[in-house]
Amino acid sequence: MTETVPTDDPAELTRWIETHYHARHREQLPELAALAAKVEQVHAAAPEVPAGLSELLRQMIGALEVHMKKEELILFPAIRRGGMPGIENPIAVMRADHDEHGAEIARIRTLTNDLTLPGDACRKWTALYEGLAEFIAELEVHVRLENEVLFPQFETAT
Repeated sequence: MTETVPTDDPAELTRWIETHYHARHREQLPELAALAAKVEQVHAAAPEVPAGLSELLRQMIGALEVHMKKEELILFPAIRRGGMPGIENPIAVMRADHDEHGAEIARIRTLTNDLTLPGDACRKWTALYEGLAEFIAELEVHVRLENEVLFPQFETAT
């Protein structure tokens, strides 16, 4: 299933980001945090256990929610109106948030040995790492779409 991303229409692109990426992150992260907590608890004695992952994911839930709300309530409505004076300021904040998300992804990769499962990984551990791989890939595409496609249209227009 391939969907066309409306990269040539900033207003439609903001709606697309909200309905695809924001909704998906809100669905994925709580499930991943709960799954990580189970894996950490059941396999606490295993040297490969991603200790601290569930806490990191819970922190990311909060940070991403705040970030997405800023986009949904402030930046995206301004973009849908064609921009506004000073729009580069909220865009700079979003870019800084994106850098933080990148650091969080790096931390996930460190805690999980780059999503490398131990040889005797159970189904839950396997599902966790598969879900994390999907989440990371989607978050990276989401951030790239905003940083490289959406934001430059308004940073140079001011």
